[in-house]
Amino acid sequence: MTLNYQAHKEILHSKRANMYYLEHCRVMVKDGRVVFLKPAQEENQYWNIPIANTTVLLLGTGTSITQAAVRDLCGAGVMFGFSGGGGTPLLAATEIEWLTPQSEYRPTEYLQAWLSFWFDAPKRLSIAKFFQTKRLEYLAKIWAKDKNLKGYDFALNDKGLEKTLARYQQDIQTSIDVTKLLAAEMQLTKSLYAFAANRTKTEAFTRNHEPVETDNANRFLNHGNYLAYGLAATCLWVLGIPHGFAVMHGKTRRGALVFDIADLIKDN
Repeated sequence: MTLNYQAHKEILHSKRANMYYLEHCRVMVKDGRVVFLKPAQEENQYWNIPIANTTVLLLGTGTSITQAAVRDLCGAGVMFGFSGGGGTPLLAATEIEWLTPQSEYRPTEYLQAWLSFWFDAPKRLSIAKFFQTKRLEYLAKIWAKDKNLKGYDFALNDKGLEKTLARYQQDIQTSIDVTKLLAAEMQLTKSLYAFAANRTKTEAFTRNHEPVETDNANRFLNHGNYLAYGLAATCLWVLGIPHGFAVMHGKTRRGALVFDIADLIKDN
């Protein structure tokens, strides 16, 4: 069955400007517009959501949404879902469940372009190397201008850090397969953790990926990873590329491509 949606002026998802995370409110349609309602003592407040220029609507704790709002969001091609507090799930059982617009006419050009190289192992390796190169470029860009990082002296003119990044850039180019690239990436990650621990004066730091941690460093790292995974998953859902078509992490893992994309930003 094909649903008939209200027509909206089409804006490519790559050109849309907005992502929303909402909590403690009600999403509804009022006067033909999708809005969210914030109850107040004196007068209820309604805030417009420009759905034609929005990619993602994430609903956190204390939210509800009407059927009419769902219809209009789907008609505009907006991805939406539910999360725990702060935009991330607190337990594995509370994974975000994305509700995809049920339109038979969603574009497939991104998926087709992805599959045009994915079945060729050398091309997959080439794309994996491209991602890791972009990761280093983004790291250099953010670390060079972020005020909070500068406050902890996360400076790119550190001799040890320069050596680490240069070595990884060389490892990217010389890796003959994904296994070698993953091994080099693991060494880079360990070096970045050591550098960060030194700059923040965190003694005896050990990375712990378990849901329950005892130290703030691991707690914030895990929370940041969830955010990076959520952004990566959102991008892939919007583009219509299934999460299983990974280029670097295990190709038999259902969400492996999410990890590939999240690597682009998780160092920052």
